[in-house]
Amino acid sequence: MQAMADAAEVLTPEQRARVGATLAGGMTTLHGDPKLLRRMVRNLLENARRYGEDSPIEASLQETCMDNGTPAIALAICDSGPGVPEVERDNIFAPFYRLPVARERDGGVGLGLSLVRQIARRHGGEVACLGREREGSCFRVMLPK
Repeated sequence: MQAMADAAEVLTPEQRARVGATLAGGMTTLHGDPKLLRRMVRNLLENARRYGEDSPIEASLQETCMDNGTPAIALAICDSGPGVPEVERDNIFAPFYRLPVARERDGGVGLGLSLVRQIARRHGGEVACLGREREGSCFRVMLPK
């Protein structure tokens, strides 16, 4: 990926305002396709709004390193909703997979998180669903810097 995008292009104030998300951390440059990265962020923000049961949504950006020591940018989108059971945290990234409780709600067919994973991997990164000390979900995308 040769293109670069400011994080402000990818995690726009308009996107954050639409779901009521706050942003912590400094702005930085991401390497990759701005259109795909915006789509990835939009999917994560919309999922937090839909499944976070109107809880506050927190977005953050920070410089870090991947497991192999490569400098990286960590983007996290977190909510305080019911969360994702630990046994389901890998399954939710499979195409068309939805949690049983999500199947009862309107909207979505189970492709959003699959697309998030594909976009992250296309950019040399990875996404994970993490537990939180309090209730909720936190989706962290690690992208090489």
